[in-house]
Amino acid sequence: MRVIAGKARRTILKTPDGLDTRPTTDRTKETLFNILNGYLADCDFLDLFSGSGAIGIEALSRGASFAVFAETSKAACDCIRSNIKATHFEDKSVVLQKDALSVVRAMEIAGKAFDVIFMDPPYDHEYEKEVLQALEYSTIVYHDTIIVVEASLKTKFDYLENSRFKVVREKTYKTNKHVFIEIKE
Repeated sequence: MRVIAGKARRTILKTPDGLDTRPTTDRTKETLFNILNGYLADCDFLDLFSGSGAIGIEALSRGASFAVFAETSKAACDCIRSNIKATHFEDKSVVLQKDALSVVRAMEIAGKAFDVIFMDPPYDHEYEKEVLQALEYSTIVYHDTIIVVEASLKTKFDYLENSRFKVVREKTYKTNKHVFIEIKE
């Protein structure tokens, strides 16, 4: 796995040992960042369920000004820190070994908000639903924040119809999808 574009282009990234993470393929990552391109310049990026940190690091490489990485696994956090060091983004990032909901609350307390929030939770456990419910009226979400959820193909987001959020785009791949969510106008 590597950084595809930007300042850290071609840097090889480590992945945590074991099967607890699913590294996003280069092709899928390229498609995702082609869609996010207009959001990245000088943005604050929140990477929930970070795994190796590859998505947040790609955002930094492509122009994000700051990224927060949230991951519960110590081994994954160590991997993220190693990848951040390899890409020289130590001064533009922070790694929190906490669950996603705790990070949302911590960022609210800190008064931090994000332009882009990305999450790649374990598939088919509805963790994304819990996080989206926490984000619905959270102060870490601006009126124009884009939230991207990586999910299995069978994951439904119809519950958002009765929320403050709306799905603005869905990009389907062979085994998963990216769902782009914004606040309703």
